[in-house]
Amino acid sequence: MPTTPTTAGHTRRDSRPLALVWFRNDLRLADNPALQAALEGGYVPVPVYIHAPEEHGTWAPGAASNAWRHRSLAALDADLVARGSRLRRFFGPSMASLQTLVAATGAEAVFWNRRYEPRIQQRDIRIKRALRGSGVRAESFNGALLFEPWELKTKQDTPFKVFGPFWRSALASWRLAQTHEAPARLPTAEIDLKGVPLEALKLAPLRGWDQQFWDEWQPGEAGAHAALDAFTDGALRGYAGQRDRPDRTGTSRLSPHLHFGEIAPWRVVTMLEAERGRGSGGDIDVAIKELGWREFAHYLLHHFPHSAEEHLNPRFATFDWAQVGQHALDAWCSGRTGVPIVDAGMRQLWATGWMHNRVRMIVASYLTKHLRYHWLHGARWFWDTLVDADLASNTLGWQWVAGTGADAAPYFRIFNPVTQAERFDRDGRYIARWVPELASLPVPLRFAPWRDVDALRQAAPGYPPRPLVDLGQGRAAALAAYARSRG
Repeated sequence: MPTTPTTAGHTRRDSRPLALVWFRNDLRLADNPALQAALEGGYVPVPVYIHAPEEHGTWAPGAASNAWRHRSLAALDADLVARGSRLRRFFGPSMASLQTLVAATGAEAVFWNRRYEPRIQQRDIRIKRALRGSGVRAESFNGALLFEPWELKTKQDTPFKVFGPFWRSALASWRLAQTHEAPARLPTAEIDLKGVPLEALKLAPLRGWDQQFWDEWQPGEAGAHAALDAFTDGALRGYAGQRDRPDRTGTSRLSPHLHFGEIAPWRVVTMLEAERGRGSGGDIDVAIKELGWREFAHYLLHHFPHSAEEHLNPRFATFDWAQVGQHALDAWCSGRTGVPIVDAGMRQLWATGWMHNRVRMIVASYLTKHLRYHWLHGARWFWDTLVDADLASNTLGWQWVAGTGADAAPYFRIFNPVTQAERFDRDGRYIARWVPELASLPVPLRFAPWRDVDALRQAAPGYPPRPLVDLGQGRAAALAAYARSRG
């Protein structure tokens, strides 16, 4: 397998200079600042993608994320071909690949949209410095966020650690970027530059375990716009009240599209704001605020890069986490804990590569509070199984539930999975869908089937007869550990 781009010289008929447009997690043509800068600068863009997962360190993209990327890259290439261009794919390392491509094509510039994971940020700084040092124009742009992480500070010139003040500051300095449609045509780079086939990147699973995903999702820019249209035409009305109901289609389902940059967040906001005249102002405000949490996640990871693997709150450095039992951890991963709402969420994750956000909080609380396992065990599993696995959002979500991060629910706030199911899955439909062996039980027993062992044994003899840990005992043990840590 080659480690640097394979080139075969180049011939040019167009006198305009070339610019490499380095695609990463910005797999779209509309609202793409790097592509736009190349075109406005008078360059012929050469779209390239460089596969270098090892440069992500311990957070190399997981299997579900790779499966999505495979299809999103295919969609991007098709969109480029339809406009007279194409995507050229290469293996890393990234810096050596870009330097080789510049030499092979004679490109005078390299443009890309920024990423905010700490390790990737540092790599990109080195790449920009090296390219500029060799006389190449190297520019990066904000293609992913409403606000750059360094733009907002407290009055004491320190980073925010609480969402409320952060979001108020963000709204006070609100400057929504303009939307730009995808170019109708792109100039063709007349170069003989060989890349590798998409299949050579080995992103798609060999055994096809992801096939059920695509009944739920359409990766790519067109799929992102279709998802936004479906949201504004449907679930947006009533969003404030319905977004916590996993038994209903009450969310936008835009998270994987935003993660892979198939749609810009400012386009989402623009489309939401256009709906205000249809009487859903409160729902729109809540939906935009949810985008604010995404911004806050990236903000925290930028200012506290260690938080991807360490507690942001140092008080938990010596917290008494339980020793992991592999059987219990495997049961949690596979949806066999004996707690139906937890099992429903974990099975939805395995089948679709996604889980409803309310249920994410419930399953995370069960792992970190009732089982008292370190949140990294859950974060790693989500990282490998979520199609929207995003280092910033994954870190914020897990530390928020575990109570160890910024703006965290206190550790002693413990979700009761039974009452959560009764409140947000009132008819037990979500549980019945993802744990179908319980569908014949009366609704109250779907939430806590151990309350009638005989009925459970008759309806679902293979389902765990009781939870991995008694909910009351698990809660008490978590609170006792928290008390010890405070002492």
